[in-house]
Amino acid sequence: MAAESGRAFLLKVGNGAVPVVYSTVAGLRTTQLSVNGEMVAITSKDSGGWRELLSGAGVRSVSVSGAGVFTGSAAETRLRGNALSGAIDDYRLSFESGETMTGRFLVTRLDYAGDFNGERSYTLSLESSGPVVAA
Repeated sequence: MAAESGRAFLLKVGNGAVPVVYSTVAGLRTTQLSVNGEMVAITSKDSGGWRELLSGAGVRSVSVSGAGVFTGSAAETRLRGNALSGAIDDYRLSFESGETMTGRFLVTRLDYAGDFNGERSYTLSLESSGPVVAA
């Protein structure tokens, strides 16, 4: 697998229309993705002392976090509205290779910060609600 540029790892938010049109959340300097899986152990006396797990069981989720400089883009405004209302919305992560991960997410945290004579920055966290599809 070839190395990829981090600047091409983009978070996009849907526009609420059908079909969904995605806009890049501008100003993000860092983005992180975690795929989480809850395991279901089925270890028994017959396991020979080794732990056994049940494939396909448990709860899977995707967590996304990011940090950036506030630019006031329409995508940032939509994301802030989703955070304030608790709305679950369509989001897409896109990568330099052209791969994407698309699903519905809830904004679980949105923090703003700013220093005198400095830019206004923000950090955000999203949690998946339902399946996340890789393409």
